[in-house]
Amino acid sequence: MGNLRSRLVSWFTRRYFARVQKKGLDLSKMALLPDGVLMPLRRDGLDPVPELGRKREEEPVSKLPVPFGLNLWLVSGHEEAKAVLGDAKTFSNDFTNLVGKTSAQADDNPGGLGFADPPVHTRLRRLLTPEFTMRRLTRLKPGIERIVNERLDAMAKAEGPVDLVEEFALPIPSLVICELLGVAYEDRDEFQHLAVQRFDLFGGAGASLGAISESLEYLLGVVRKERENPGDGLLGMIIKEHGDEIEDRELAGLADGVLTGGFETTASMLSLGALVLLRDRDSFKRVHDDDEVVHGFVEELLRYLTVVQVAFPRFAREDVEIGGVTIAKGDMVVVSLSGANRDDALGVGLDIFDGTRPPTSHLAFGYGVHRCVGAELARMELRAAYPALVRRFPKLRLAVPAEELEFRKTSIVYGVEKLPVFVD
Repeated sequence: MGNLRSRLVSWFTRRYFARVQKKGLDLSKMALLPDGVLMPLRRDGLDPVPELGRKREEEPVSKLPVPFGLNLWLVSGHEEAKAVLGDAKTFSNDFTNLVGKTSAQADDNPGGLGFADPPVHTRLRRLLTPEFTMRRLTRLKPGIERIVNERLDAMAKAEGPVDLVEEFALPIPSLVICELLGVAYEDRDEFQHLAVQRFDLFGGAGASLGAISESLEYLLGVVRKERENPGDGLLGMIIKEHGDEIEDRELAGLADGVLTGGFETTASMLSLGALVLLRDRDSFKRVHDDDEVVHGFVEELLRYLTVVQVAFPRFAREDVEIGGVTIAKGDMVVVSLSGANRDDALGVGLDIFDGTRPPTSHLAFGYGVHRCVGAELARMELRAAYPALVRRFPKLRLAVPAEELEFRKTSIVYGVEKLPVFVD
C-alpha cells in the first residue's frame, strides 16, 4: 500500500495559493508560510495546539496573516462555524473562486460536491443522496464485515509487529468504496493504488494534480464500463435511474468526490481511533464487552479527533457579519472544525476524550448543504471495525514507545504515519 507521507497539504489549499506563485514564491516550501497561517493545521499528538483554543476564546473569527495581500479569515467558534457552513447563499464553494473564472485552470475542476454551489450542487447531491440512505447502505454491511475480518486474518498471520495503518486502516475504506461504487474485483488492486496516490501530495501541487488527473481518468473508465452494463453499485444505480441526466465526466467527478471524502478520512479515523483505544484501556474494555457503547464511543471519537481539520474554503459573495466581525465580499474563509468541536458551547471538558460522553452536535462531518453525504457509511465502517479489532486481538498493544509515533505536521486530514502494534 505504501506510506502516506508527512506534511500532507490539501490540494485545494495549494490551488488557491498557486495564484500567487507568479510573484516567484515557491509554495511547495510550506515553511515559508507564517506559523499563524499553518497554526490551525498543527497538533500536539492528538490535540490541536493550545494556540487554536486561545484564538477561539479570544477571537472566534480572526484574520490569518497571509503575506500576499489576501484577506483570509479563520472561524474557530462553534456557533460562528455553523453560521458560515450553513449559509450557502452568502458563502460560495465554487471551484472558480480558487483559479479565476476565466483561467485555463478552470477546466481542471475535479467535479464533485465540494467545489460546487447550488443549483449545480443541489442537482448533483440529489443524484447521490438516495445511494447513501440507510436502506441502500444496509446492503454494504455484510461486505464491510467481510473486509474487516479479512484484514484481521491477514494481521493474525503476520510475524512480528503489524502496521495498523498499512494493514488495517488504509485497506478497509478503499475496499468499502470499491463495494459502494461497484468496482470490479479484478480492478481493485489498481483502485487501491490510485486511492493512496490520490492523497500523496508531498511531491507538490504538480504531482498532486497529476494524481488527481490519473484518478479521474481511471474513474472515467469505470463509469464507461458501468454505462455499458450497469451493476448494483452506486455508479450503476445512478446510471439506471438517471441515464443521460448526468455525463460521464460529471459522474466520474462524483465518484472522485466519494473517494476524496470517504477514503483517507476514514483511514485516519481508524488508525487514530485505534490509538485512542490503546491509550484508554477502559474504553478498550467497554468496546470489547458491550455493543451498546460502540455508538457513543464512535461519536466521541469523531468529535475529539476531527481528522478533517478545516472545511472546504468559502468565499464571501457579499459583505457579511459573523461573530461581530465584518467579512468583506471576496474574502476567503476557512472554518476550523477541530477548533469548533472543542468549543465550550458543546459541553465541558472537551479537550479530553471521554468515551462515556453523550453524543454532541459536533461538526466532524461539516454542516449545512455541504455536510458529508457519506457520514452514515463512515459510521458503519467505524462501528464495525473497532469492536472487531479489540475482540480479535484483546492483547493488542503498541510495538514502539508512544513518543516515537510520527504524526503529520501540517495537513488538512490529520493522521499518524505508522502505527506498529503487537497483536498477540
